[in-house]
Parts: sequence; structure tokens; C-alpha cells
Amino acid sequence: MGLAAYRRIEQLHLTGPVDVRSCAVKAEQRTFQVGTINKSWLYLRLRHEMPLAPKRVFRMKPVLCNYYVTYRCNAKCGFCDIWEQPSPLIELQDVKQNLADLKRLGVRFVDFTGGEPLLHPQLALFLQEAKKLGLRTTVTTNGLLYPKRAKQLAGLIDLLHFSIDSTDRDEHNASRGVDCYDKVMESIEVALSIGERPDLIFTVTNENIDQLDLIYENISKPNDLVLIVNPLFEYNALGDTLNNEVMDRMERFAKKPLTYLNPSFLDLRRVGGNDPSAPVCRAVSTCVVISPSNELVLPCYHYGLDRIDINGELYRLWNSSIVEEHRKMEGRHEVCSGCTINCYFEPSFATTPTSRFFWRSLPSKVGYGWTKFVSQRIDARSGPRPANLPLWIKRDAPVVSASSRAINKPSVSPPDVLVTDGPAEVTT
Repeated sequence: MGLAAYRRIEQLHLTGPVDVRSCAVKAEQRTFQVGTINKSWLYLRLRHEMPLAPKRVFRMKPVLCNYYVTYRCNAKCGFCDIWEQPSPLIELQDVKQNLADLKRLGVRFVDFTGGEPLLHPQLALFLQEAKKLGLRTTVTTNGLLYPKRAKQLAGLIDLLHFSIDSTDRDEHNASRGVDCYDKVMESIEVALSIGERPDLIFTVTNENIDQLDLIYENISKPNDLVLIVNPLFEYNALGDTLNNEVMDRMERFAKKPLTYLNPSFLDLRRVGGNDPSAPVCRAVSTCVVISPSNELVLPCYHYGLDRIDINGELYRLWNSSIVEEHRKMEGRHEVCSGCTINCYFEPSFATTPTSRFFWRSLPSKVGYGWTKFVSQRIDARSGPRPANLPLWIKRDAPVVSASSRAINKPSVSPPDVLVTDGPAEVTT
């Protein structure tokens, strides 16, 4: 009886490894009745006599990995500077090891990002490796290379996003710095023709807010595609602050079906962004950032204060003292003041139920999840379907140069591919 009681206590992690038999003997010598034990007395006595196990440290598991396959890009967006950076390409062997470690760490989503991720010739192989491990995958593309790569990538991307800035060809091309509007339209047609259900992602600024309804009514709604409303954020003197009128319009718009906006993004902006004295950012705890040079970037890509070579030891690094120090400082750096960068606050809000931002964002996230992983998957069983695009935005319309309207950057025809390795061989 004493042995059973002690084993129960050990299961509750109240003590460390000890000589169970000797404890049982001591317990039996102090029984009040034959064959019985006062378990409360036993618990107190054992706590007094036996050393407790080391206190367990609760550590939040990361849910997302932003895996930068390259910083190279074949567009020159005015609100982004990543295309200005020289960059290598990630290597398959590193990806395999890192994905295995990410799975072990508890990561659920891997966002293969850039730059333009489709510039990497082995992207399909990376996606295959992630799917083998049961990880969900995300890719956002400007559409320039998708029509050529679509069949390679089919069925490998859980959340496929096409960036679009306007229904007007000139305005979209000016925003992107290259003539790519027609390729976005072609990408929508190709994706639907092979049974994919991509999202459209629209980055809202104070200047383009009027395009929100036009994109929804003419492209998103007729094709049953989710329109992701992505509020612009500031960093490194790029971007801008959204005014209250624009944010109010966004929130009203997002009540429509087939739209997704995390309202907590707007709430955060209304209170001035992240406050280092009471941070809501959990970028280090929730998100693993890997650079094209196979480095762990801390605390985030946008303000990378530390870049640590992974060398096949991502799991060990993630549990190291240097990462622990960054966890303690997440959201508390001077540069974190006023931050509203969406890609880090999305997982931060989703994993902090003690925050009001969690509860504000919950309905929209549940709705988006239902649309993507239930209703659209049921719809996809019906197979390919043609795109329903208005005649005035068909991609065979005459192309008008956007160079005169580009924002400090000339519009140029995009290079077809910036890598020379050729398309990856994909096994099925």
C-alpha cells in the first residue's frame, strides 16, 4: 500500500528519483492501521525528507517558422526593401534538418517566404519535405513565376497567397515597380484550372483604400476566393501610419463573407503599437525565423539583432541561453516601441489567451480556418473550374507602362528567373 501511494506521488512530480522501496518501508512503519496509510501525512513526510525535482520551466512552443528561401525578388515594391539585399539560396540538406527540428519544437506552420520564394528552383522539394512531416505550408507570391511553376507546386501549399494592389493595371504595376498585373490575373486562372483555391492578399494604404471594394466585387467574390486585408505597417522608414478613417473602413469591410482581417491589428495601431513597458509581442516565443544563409535570426527578421549559424543544431539553439535571453526581452527593446508588424503579432495574439487581443482576433481566425480547411476543401473536390474575371481586367488587354507613376523606382519588365539552376525535379 505504501509503495502504491508513493508511486502515485512520484507520478505527480512531487519528488525526484528516489529509492522507492526504502520509502515504502518507512511509510509502512508509520501506518495507523494494518494495510492502510494516511496519504496526506505521507505526502508531507516525503516532501520533508526527500529532495524535490528541479522546478519545471514552462516554455511556449513556437507555432510558426518564417523560412526565408532567398531575399532576392523580381519586383521592387515601394513599401519593401528586401529586394535590395544580396542573398544566397537555402540548400536542401539544411532544409531537411531544420524542418525535422521545427517539427520537434512543435512548429505547425512553415511560411516559405522571401523575397520572391518562387525564384528558388527547389521550392517544390522543400514543400514536399514539410508535408511529409505533417507541417502546414504557406507561400505568398507576386505571381510572376507561378504560371510556369504551378503544376510542380500543386497540392503542396496549404495557404497560397497572390499579392494584388489594385484592379487597375497601371496602379498595381506602379506599386510593384514591375509590369506584373497580367501575371497575377494569369496566376488566378491557372490556379483555379488545377483545382487550387488561392487567397488574394491586399496591403491597404491610406491611398489605395478605395480599391478594396473593387478587388472584392470584381475578382475575389466572383471566384469564391478569400480576400486577406493586410494593413500596411512601418519599419526602417518604410510604410506609413494608417489614419483612423481608413482603419474604420477596413473593419466595416471585413464583415463581408470571404474576407479576412485580424481586427487586433487595428486595435494595436489605435493604442500606438507595442509598448515595451507592457509588451504584447511574443515574436521569439512563437516564431522561428531562418535566413537564406541558414541563420537563426533574433528577435525577428525586421530588427535582427542576432544572427546565429544553425549548423544542423536548430533544436539545441532554440533551447540555448542566448535564445532564452531574447525571450525575456521580446517586445522590450527600444526598437520594439510602436511596432505593428503583422507577421509577428498574428502568432503573438493567437497564443496569448490572457490578452484582449486574443479574444478580438479569435472569431476572424476561426472563420478563416473554417473557410480554408473545411468549406474550400470540400469545394475543391469538384475539381478545376474556370476563372470568372471581368473583361476589362482580362490579361489580354493592352499593357500600359507604369513607369510614369512608379514611386521613386522605375517600372521595368521583370526577369523571368533570377536563378540559373533550372526547375527542380519533383517526385510524386
